[in-house]
Amino acid sequence: MEENKEIKIDATPTVVPTGNVAVAQEPQARQVRGARGGQSGKGGKQGGRGGRPRTPREKPEFDSKTISIRRVTRVVSGGRRFTLSVALVAGDRNGRIGLGTGKSLDTQVAIEKALKAAKKNMIRLRLNKNKSLPHDIDAKFKSSRVMIMPNKARGLIAGSSARTILSLAGVNNVTAKFYSGTKNKLNNARATMKALQEIAYAHGEAPVEVAKIPEAPVEAAVKS
Repeated sequence: MEENKEIKIDATPTVVPTGNVAVAQEPQARQVRGARGGQSGKGGKQGGRGGRPRTPREKPEFDSKTISIRRVTRVVSGGRRFTLSVALVAGDRNGRIGLGTGKSLDTQVAIEKALKAAKKNMIRLRLNKNKSLPHDIDAKFKSSRVMIMPNKARGLIAGSSARTILSLAGVNNVTAKFYSGTKNKLNNARATMKALQEIAYAHGEAPVEVAKIPEAPVEAAVKS
């Protein structure tokens, strides 16, 4: 077995003559022969820089954004019970969009419930080549009324919950206008989703893709 490494320090200062005045120097550490310098824990193989590289996180299929988080109070015989209600929008920015709500005592659990409901109620929109609407659409939900109109390359012009929904759906070059005085974000979001259902694919219907016909080779055409 190897002997323990020791470092001895000479405590007596050394005097160096400089002309008529003697200057004392601080004591320096004197390493014992055969001792090796130790390694710090930070620079070792198990340190922060020498460890394994982190694996990149997988990008989720849908982007989500919370519209509103509010506390709901329910009065029971034993007193009041408080829960959190979350409204969330999820979309892939390519024509698919969904709205969901969830309630729970914990915020994270309520968000997970809302995301699950948004994926369940997801719709796919019929968009043109410029990712815009084919015509004007409007809808009314309770006290909220919205109208969405395509514009000529002016970008996305919308406010409140309509901007969040249209951006996550990938809709561009449209203008959304609310014709009601309500500021309830959930009602505005439901009115926007009700309007977008007018240009959505029916249940079980998939977007039709143009089939490409393979071209015949030139040599076969010459022989025939």
